Amino acid sequence: MSEQPRVPAPLRRVLKPRLYEQLVTQILGYIDSAQLGPGDLLPAERDLAERLGVSRATLAQALVALEVLGVIDVQHGTGAVLVYRPSVASVIRDLREHRSRLPEIVEARSTLEVKLAGLAAERRTDADLAAIDAALETMAAEITAGGKGAHGDELFHQAVTQAAHSAVLAQLMTFIAEMILETRLESLGQPGRPQQSLASHRVIAAAIRTGQPQHAEQAMLAHIALVSDVALLK
Repeated sequence: MSEQPRVPAPLRRVLKPRLYEQLVTQILGYIDSAQLGPGDLLPAERDLAERLGVSRATLAQALVALEVLGVIDVQHGTGAVLVYRPSVASVIRDLREHRSRLPEIVEARSTLEVKLAGLAAERRTDADLAAIDAALETMAAEITAGGKGAHGDELFHQAVTQAAHSAVLAQLMTFIAEMILETRLESLGQPGRPQQSLASHRVIAAAIRTGQPQHAEQAMLAHIALVSDVALLK
């Protein structure tokens, strides 16, 4: 019998590493060469940006990516603290996997949170409104202090979910909470985004307070469109 001709494997286009991937690789290389361990501080952002020859805004994108993956913990007033030392290959793989699932996370939020906002406008109690207001105040205080407002942001969305009084939707939100945290950190790391996010939260809160379900849904949809504009998707 004659041998079947071998079919060559298809060639795949070589992907050019994105700038934030290059920066992440360099930062991890620095961590390794400096023998930094868990709990150690990375250089200040200004110093690190100068060494890498990039703007602080560009550097912030790479730091947010590392923060999302749990490699560092960016603390206001302290800086970036190393949580653990991973391999470069594993981080780049995780970054690409994370980037590929971001659109699906946005899709899930657009489905669940828009409905929750509408239900909250119909079912909210005085206690629910107080929790929403408290979350807005927390976020505003964090931003005023120079932070991203991530904790207040999380509290706000939790308060809206609670105000909807839908046990099943609340369980679904709990299921995707960790994935939402990823997009929250990335979104609030964009220049000017914390203030924009807080403003859109206030629009949602006003619609819920005045009992306007359709307006609340529209405001939440606009908010998710805003916060889903993250650098990793560009």
